[in-house]
Amino acid sequence: MKIIIAPDSFKDSLSAEGVARAIAEGLAHVWPDAQLVQCPMADGGEGTVDAVLAACNGELRRQPVHGPLGGTVEARWGWLADSRTAIIEMAEASGLQLVPPGQRDACSSSTYGTGELIRAALDLDAQRIILAIGGSATNDGGAGAMQALGVQLFDSNGQPLPAGGLALAGLARIDLEQLDPRLARVRFDIAADVNNPLCGPQGASAIFGPQKGATPEQVQQLDAALGHFADHCAKVLPKDVRDEPGSGAAGGLGFAAKAFLGAQFRAGVDVVAELVGLDDAVRGADLVMTGEGRFDAQTLRGKTPFGVARIAQRHQVPVIVIAGTLGDGYEQMYAHGVAAAFALPNGPMSLERACSEAPRLLRERAADIARVWRTASGR
Repeated sequence: MKIIIAPDSFKDSLSAEGVARAIAEGLAHVWPDAQLVQCPMADGGEGTVDAVLAACNGELRRQPVHGPLGGTVEARWGWLADSRTAIIEMAEASGLQLVPPGQRDACSSSTYGTGELIRAALDLDAQRIILAIGGSATNDGGAGAMQALGVQLFDSNGQPLPAGGLALAGLARIDLEQLDPRLARVRFDIAADVNNPLCGPQGASAIFGPQKGATPEQVQQLDAALGHFADHCAKVLPKDVRDEPGSGAAGGLGFAAKAFLGAQFRAGVDVVAELVGLDDAVRGADLVMTGEGRFDAQTLRGKTPFGVARIAQRHQVPVIVIAGTLGDGYEQMYAHGVAAAFALPNGPMSLERACSEAPRLLRERAADIARVWRTASGR
């Protein structure tokens, strides 16, 4: 009996590696002779670096960079030396979790630190950079990241623009003369599950600006500023990508990555699955187990269980989900390869207690599933 264990992290509780370990322990208690293959996963958001490094024996690196509001933060990123691949979570340098709620400022926050992480990868002669762009605190169209990589932005007086999306309204000229030439030798893959354009009612400012501190008036100003930035980019770059799906991801970092770096967008879970070799692992398996903190209709938008189930479907392997909670619409996943889904709590339980007791609950639920599956399959 071969079982693949490929969960995402449980936010505020366990890493994907911790979830996989707990599930494996529960299965092994009932099924000691089963072959258990742990493949910690992620969907391009928080935990992507940890999941990939756990599966690929990569190197965790730390780099002091500018945070979203300008102060210094220590950002973690991953390095796979054999393939000269860097895995960068933009949230480590420019993420919303780095800014207390009362200090969030979509107008002045910057992705400069993300550009500094890219530069650190270039210093190691990276040939491929995977940029996971979930959880941003920024709305600067990726301008800050590009400035860190040598793009110069000037106002009408020839002065460098200050940080932040709102400052882009004063952009008068873009100079690419100092753009780091090493970028041309690197393949950029963007791991994201957001398909918004840069501007407009479904754009970065309108959809994501409010959670980053923008008022309704500031949302309009930021949207106009990003459009102005895109106008100037179109003058110096071969293609205008503002309306392409994903350009509005991470406050417009998706736009800059496409426009300046030629980045290719892929579902985050597909990128991680490729790196950890999930497709090969599932081939010939009898069962796949996956999970996430909340399993609901949003899972269909490219979250880890959806991606895992899609791969398992190709190999006609059934999938069972263990989740912290089952939310509205989770049953829709039954049409996409999921055979059954189970929540962790076995009775009324506070969120705090469920998080603190997650390892035990995962072991118990996995053991219960093993008993049922073993009885049903006769193995």
